Amino acid sequence: MAHITLLAGTKKGLFWFQSTDRRRWTLRGPFQQGHEINHAIYDPRRATLYATANNPWFGCHIVWSSDGGQTWGASESGPAFAPGSGLQLERLWHLEPEPGTDPGRLYLGVAPAALFRSDDGGKSWHEMVGLTQHPTRARWQPGAGGLCLHSVLVDPLNRQRLFVGISAAGVFRSEDGGETWVACNRGVRAEFLPTKYPEVGQCVHKLLMAPGRADLLYQQNHCGVYRSETAGDDWTEITAGLPSDFGFSLAIHPREPETLYVLPLQEAEFRCPPEGKLRVYRSRDAGRSWQALSAGLPQEGAFIGMYREGMTTDSLEPAGVYVGTNTGKIFASADEGDSWYVLADHLPPVYSVSASVSE
Repeated sequence: MAHITLLAGTKKGLFWFQSTDRRRWTLRGPFQQGHEINHAIYDPRRATLYATANNPWFGCHIVWSSDGGQTWGASESGPAFAPGSGLQLERLWHLEPEPGTDPGRLYLGVAPAALFRSDDGGKSWHEMVGLTQHPTRARWQPGAGGLCLHSVLVDPLNRQRLFVGISAAGVFRSEDGGETWVACNRGVRAEFLPTKYPEVGQCVHKLLMAPGRADLLYQQNHCGVYRSETAGDDWTEITAGLPSDFGFSLAIHPREPETLYVLPLQEAEFRCPPEGKLRVYRSRDAGRSWQALSAGLPQEGAFIGMYREGMTTDSLEPAGVYVGTNTGKIFASADEGDSWYVLADHLPPVYSVSASVSE
C-alpha cells in the first residue's frame, strides 16, 4: 500500500499530512512552531524530513527529523557567508537532494542569492563561490521577496550539471558541479528593464526540469511562462492561452515530461487569480495549448494568492496535484487536476507544499 506524505511549510511552522488513499488525511504537528518554513522535503533514502527554518530573532537553520518529528537536529556549521564577504544570510529558500543512492549530498538556495552544498546530510555546508562571485552579479537586483535563489535542479543523468533560478537575475547553469556558471536567459522577457531581453536581470519565479528529459526545462517568470528544449540555451514563451503572464506556482507531471501545471495571477500589483476565479491551467503538450481546471475550486471571490513553492505533484497513478494558498488552504486533486477538494483549511499562510510516496 502506498503512503503519501504531504509537507506544508507555513509562516508559523511545518504541517505533516499522511494518507493512503488521497481522500482521508491525518495531520502530524505542527512542528518548528514559531519558524517560517519556506520549504520542506522528505528524503526516503534516509527516512528523514528536512526543512528550512527561518526566524527573525534566532536566525536561519536547516533542521531535520528521522523519527517522525519527535526530535530534531540542526546544522552545526553554516550555511554562512565567509567573514569579510560583505554578505549576511537573510533567508533559506529551497532544499534539493542530489538524485541517486547517496543520501548525503544536499543543495540549498538562500538570500542574498547564493548556493550552498552539504555532503553530510545537512550537518555542514559550504558556499559555491563560483556563483556568488559571478561577473554579472552587479546587475542582479532583488525582487519583492529579496534577491533570492529559490530553484535548484540537478541533472539525474549528469550530476555535474546544475541549474538555479534567481529572482531577479535569471537562470544559470553549471557543467562542472558548481565551479563555474553561465547565464541562460536568451528569449526571456524583462518588461521592467530598459532592455527587454538582457543577458541577466530576468525575474524567474520558479524553474523545473521535466522527468526523463534533462534538457527540457520550464519556468514561470514575472513576464510569462517559458519552455527550453536546449538545457537553457534558449527559451520559447508559452504564455498564449493563459489569462495572464504573471504567476509563481509551477508543477510537472511525474512521468509525462510535456504535462505541466501553472496557476496564473492577475498581475504584479494585484497578485490574485484573474476575475476572482481560482483556476489551475494544465498543458499536455509542453505549453502549446492550455486547459483551465476549475471543478471543485472557488469560482467567485477567490482573491487569494500562492507562493513559488505552492504547487506540487505526487508520483501515483493517476498523479495527484496539490496547491497551497496564502490564506491557509490546501487544495488537492487525485485525478491530475480534473477535480479538486479542500485537503486542509485554516492553516497559517502556506509557503510550500511537497509530496513523496513510499510503500
